[in-house]
Amino acid sequence: MKPHAMKGSRLRNGDLLRLGANGLRTRPLRAVLSAAGIAIGIAAMIAVLGISASSRAHLNAELDKLGTNLLTVEPGTDANTGEPVPLPTTTVQTIARADGVDTVSGTAKLDGVNAYRNERVDVAESNALTVLATDAYLPRTLKATLSRGGWLDRAPSRYPTAVLGELAASRLGVTNPGERIWIKDRYFSVLGIFHQVPLAPELDTAVFVNNAAAARYLGYDGHPTKVYERSANALVENVRWLLPRAANPEDPQYVTVSRPSDALKARQAADASFTGLLVGLGAVALLVGGIGVANTMVIAVMERRGEIGLRRALGAARRHISRQFLIEALLLSCLGGFGGASLGTAVTAGYALAQGWPTAVPLAALFGGVAATALIGAVAGLYPALRAARTPPTAALAAP
Repeated sequence: MKPHAMKGSRLRNGDLLRLGANGLRTRPLRAVLSAAGIAIGIAAMIAVLGISASSRAHLNAELDKLGTNLLTVEPGTDANTGEPVPLPTTTVQTIARADGVDTVSGTAKLDGVNAYRNERVDVAESNALTVLATDAYLPRTLKATLSRGGWLDRAPSRYPTAVLGELAASRLGVTNPGERIWIKDRYFSVLGIFHQVPLAPELDTAVFVNNAAAARYLGYDGHPTKVYERSANALVENVRWLLPRAANPEDPQYVTVSRPSDALKARQAADASFTGLLVGLGAVALLVGGIGVANTMVIAVMERRGEIGLRRALGAARRHISRQFLIEALLLSCLGGFGGASLGTAVTAGYALAQGWPTAVPLAALFGGVAATALIGAVAGLYPALRAARTPPTAALAAP
């Protein structure tokens, strides 16, 4: 064969792809198992990122719905005695008069007062429920809704009635309004049951009693232990600065103001950190899959030395041999990458659907996952491809 004929040897891209795909088709089981290793790593990372993104989307939707403009006011602690300083009995009224305040409501935990299903229940079986005195504006301030029945203002303020948080109703075995529960030394009629309150989860295990009824029957002294306030989003920071003096004009330093949504955002940040850990584990699985691809390609080169020698003897250049095996490794990895992306998306969608969340799969994770598999395929196939290209034709043909 003339030298210029060797230089003219060409391998078109279409032929290169067919050669690479043929190498996988001739060993389907090995190809599937190697691609599965890549797919598992990609699916793990995409599922973790997708589920985390779906959870955050759900949480953000809840925050948008409930608002981030809810502030809470609680008694501060005396630095000298270490004891909480009670809020004045006029706290709710003075806060309501402050500039920028839209709505405000107070609750007071009644110490030593517990709720039971009836008077025959042992007093030690309190079910970790709290009894709170409150006013008519609590549902509006918290944007809370009742799943059944109505609020305390449906009955005379001094009448012994109660509304239950969702978990409180479950623990007391109350399913419908009109049933009665035992508080202190008398029965209270249940007017309604709350849905869960995401921005104030402590209320889910509470039993609510009107301020007037609490003062008449349960010894309420008029000092609120927690006040909830809402204002326009643009005014939240200004109102937050004004609240201590509005709540306790004489001793504003003994007032603590916080925003419940900050706790949810902190939980979101903690979820993101946990997601980072799981993504790291997925990356390890992806690395293991890449090693599997490299192992498969090395074995393929050893098994096909006769084919390599024959193609070299017929005029195939080294670059043709190296590209063939490199393309084969890339096809194998991309097969695993696309399979893993599909599997990870399906897992995310299924889990989000089961939880009632919106499905959110970051596009960067999908494209990044497939790109990562291509990179791993290139790296894993580079050495076997170069090894195949360096095999002398005579040695390859002489191989058993």
